[in-house]
Amino acid sequence: MMYIDNLLFAITLALGIGFFAKNVKKLIRNINLGQEVNRFDNPSERWKNMAMIALGQKKMFTRPIPAILHFAIYAAFIITQIELLEIIIDGVFGTHRFFKPSLGGFYTFLISFIEILSLLALVATIIFLLRRNLLKLPRFNKAEMLGWPTKDANLILIMEIVLVTCIFTMNGTDEVLYSLGKSHFEGTGSFHFAISQHLGPAIFGGMSESTLHILERVGWWGHFLMVIAFLNYLYYSKHLHILLAFPNTYFADLNAQGTFDNLESVTKEVKIMMDPNADPYATQPVDESAVPTKFGASDVQDLNWVQLLNAYTCTECGRCTSSCPANQTGKKLSPRKIMMDTRDRMEEVGKNIDANKGVFIPDNKSLLNDYITQEELWACTSCNACVEECPVNISPLSIIMDMRRYLVMEQSAAPQSLNAMMTNIENNGAPWQYNQQDRLNWKDE
Repeated sequence: MMYIDNLLFAITLALGIGFFAKNVKKLIRNINLGQEVNRFDNPSERWKNMAMIALGQKKMFTRPIPAILHFAIYAAFIITQIELLEIIIDGVFGTHRFFKPSLGGFYTFLISFIEILSLLALVATIIFLLRRNLLKLPRFNKAEMLGWPTKDANLILIMEIVLVTCIFTMNGTDEVLYSLGKSHFEGTGSFHFAISQHLGPAIFGGMSESTLHILERVGWWGHFLMVIAFLNYLYYSKHLHILLAFPNTYFADLNAQGTFDNLESVTKEVKIMMDPNADPYATQPVDESAVPTKFGASDVQDLNWVQLLNAYTCTECGRCTSSCPANQTGKKLSPRKIMMDTRDRMEEVGKNIDANKGVFIPDNKSLLNDYITQEELWACTSCNACVEECPVNISPLSIIMDMRRYLVMEQSAAPQSLNAMMTNIENNGAPWQYNQQDRLNWKDE
């Protein structure tokens, strides 16, 4: 029977990892739909950002209460992987608490520490559920959060509760079995784990040996299966940021906020105009087969790969939207929706490629207009509040500006007020409708 369990465990583990690897491959393919951009410079600064922001949760603590709750769940998630490693070894080789004999007293300390973190994570998870569903915080009830996004957040929190319940069921029943000298395998005596030494006897103390064995296996298998289910659910969930926050913070733009990139082709033309010795009519070799460069972005393939990575990393926490001055004044713009729309369109393009054997067939849709409206784009004040607030260094503003650039330079579709300003700059050297002489009249007053 033991060998059948080991075989079943190994098959489940292989299938789970295989399906996860398939989704990771699809994820990488979708991110690589974006344009190339160099984000491999200054590695020391990038490693520092990743350590402080992704690992250290630095930007989370601008809002202390949710930060502390989130950190409890985050710490439990990281440390619990040690216990998961033991479960995998036990499942494959048929052992039971593989690390216990070699670690001795430190093993008891380690599992006790995991239990304390798990209890804190359980409390934080319940509070998060109440905040989302009873307190009705405004940033969790925006239009873009209706339907699946809210269900996704609740589902993850429920999975966390089930996972912690499995941990305490496994450890609690094992405490009672060891104290009775009737553990699954070898050994007698109690672990005396911090929580389970009290919880186990209180809940499971009066149960029969066979019931304890069954419940211990339910907790053990439940822990393992919940981890496998969670791992493969990540691709379909906002919680993909658990994995992507690290590369996303590493590859984030290191330039000062508010710095916009210049188009190489436009920069070249301006340099020629400003160089008195340059011949603007000099012929340049032309590649007839080259695809004309597109100004700005109208679809996900026009964005760069870091922007697409941003979209997959979005936690949907809504800090960007809650701090957006345009959104606060009732305008349609929500930076969170910009990222969610980009991810949804990217997924749609990916499914198109899958359905057509690796080739994208134009579907007469685009990120611009079909997902993100011009009204949303022009509502942005480019103040960088969304970029400043994001706990994982996402930049909705960069996507907004690239799409604005497309509207202005490809479609001449800027708002009338902006067109008037650009005309005044061209004619008068200033945004106002004054001639050059009138501009200095103030000095005579």
